[in-house]
Amino acid sequence: MASRSSILLAAAALAALFAVGSCTTPLTFAVGKGSKPGHLILTPNVATISDVEIKEHGGDDFSFSLKEGPKGTWTLDTKSPLKYPLCIRFAVKSGGYRIADDVIPENFKAGTTYKTTLSI
Repeated sequence: MASRSSILLAAAALAALFAVGSCTTPLTFAVGKGSKPGHLILTPNVATISDVEIKEHGGDDFSFSLKEGPKGTWTLDTKSPLKYPLCIRFAVKSGGYRIADDVIPENFKAGTTYKTTLSI
């Protein structure tokens, strides 16, 4: 039969593993300098995402794929201005896709960071 101290030690170890495994970071996207309605540069505050796509306001699907650039930036160039606010879909490297609704507003400002309701 296990001693009381070994049971407490095991419980403390499990609690520590749970606490470390459940830490998350609120996700934000910074709109890069030089961004304008047809040229968008996004920088997420976490490096654990990939396959970033955009859905325009009123759109049925995520029809714009952003190109990954240096230092964790994601860029999109379009011939015509996008319809804002924009929804962002991305893959999480730990698995699955997430969607951040209406993240980038119509009157966005380059150099501004926008919060999402997601944590990664």
